[in-house]
Amino acid sequence: MFINDALAQTAAATAPQASVASTLIQLALIFIVFYFILIRPQQKKISQHQAMLEAIKKGDKIITGGGVYGTVTKADAVKLDVKIADNLIITINRATVRDVVNDEEERAAAAPKNKKSSQAVEKK
Repeated sequence: MFINDALAQTAAATAPQASVASTLIQLALIFIVFYFILIRPQQKKISQHQAMLEAIKKGDKIITGGGVYGTVTKADAVKLDVKIADNLIITINRATVRDVVNDEEERAAAAPKNKKSSQAVEKK
C-alpha cells in the first residue's frame, strides 16, 4: 500500500520540463529586445556626445554639467577656458560640458512660453 502511494506521488511531481533549446531561444530573444531598446540607443547617444565634445572650439557657447553658461575662450585637448562673466574666466575639463548652445536655442529659451497670452494680445 505504501509503495503504490509513493510511486503515485513521484509520478505527479515530475512535470514536463521545457527543453534547453527553447530556454536558450527565449534568453536570446530577451537579449535582442534589450539590445535594440536600451543598449543601442545609449551607445548612439554616447558617440554623439563624444563627437560634440571633440568639435568644441573657441567662441562656442556651452553649458557645463553644473549648469554654468559660458563662452569658450581657449580650447585645448583636455581643458577649456570659459568666460562666464566680465573679467572672469574659469578652466574646466572638456568632459564636463553638457551641451553646446547655439543662438536659436537661446532665443527659444528666452521666448514667452505662454502662447495663450501672446495670442490674446495679438487678437486685440
